[in-house]
Amino acid sequence: MFTLPMGLQNAFAPVIDLIFPPRCPLCGVATVGHAGGHPGLCAACWAGLEMPGADGCPLCQAPARHASDAGEICAPCQAEPPPHDGITAATHYNAASRALVLALKHAGRIALAPLLARLMATRLQGVDSSWLVVPVPLHRWRLWRRGFNQSALLAQQIARHTGAGLLVDGLVRRRHTPSLRGLGREERARALVGAIAVNRRMAARLSGARVLLVDDVLTSGATTNACIAALRGAGVERVRIACFARVVGAELPHI
Repeated sequence: MFTLPMGLQNAFAPVIDLIFPPRCPLCGVATVGHAGGHPGLCAACWAGLEMPGADGCPLCQAPARHASDAGEICAPCQAEPPPHDGITAATHYNAASRALVLALKHAGRIALAPLLARLMATRLQGVDSSWLVVPVPLHRWRLWRRGFNQSALLAQQIARHTGAGLLVDGLVRRRHTPSLRGLGREERARALVGAIAVNRRMAARLSGARVLLVDDVLTSGATTNACIAALRGAGVERVRIACFARVVGAELPHI
């Protein structure tokens, strides 16, 4: 398939935007074109996203109101230190972020992945070429039905933004687990016992590595905890989590 050189693409972009104006992926209104052709949100939908503040807990990124003092480790993390080395979320989970995740995950709008990953990557500090980006895995049956792993799409884009290495098959799901929608925290944790393991072919690369674990939504932490346990067992030195939306509070979403 013939593709115009990037210089010509940029030159013709204003004309193309005039004839076929880009539209907000959430509400469909016409928006200003975005460099590189990636879809962008309109001002109203952008305002609907809730971004984590810089004064939250440095480990779990809970808002400052959940911490004793802004920027300090919150009481729950002090009482029970998490197995990871920190969470970076692009947004808090709300109606706007949920709509984006559902559009990507269940409506198959994979063109949203660069937008979501860009929002994630801009908040990442200290992740560079010395890190490995590893997505939360899907079981092969679910991957076959959906046609893609949304976490892998995000991981691929984040690796491009940060210069980190990409290990898209670093983790595998050894058995199919039921949907976690509607399950409580303890039920989710039980459903994932023994379900996730390190890909044996990638074990040598993971040993001693610093890993950025990528997921679309962080809810109870059951899935990421299962991934972290497998990574720690393979000798990974550090594990940070990057997600697009972070659920804060006791209520778990139905996604």
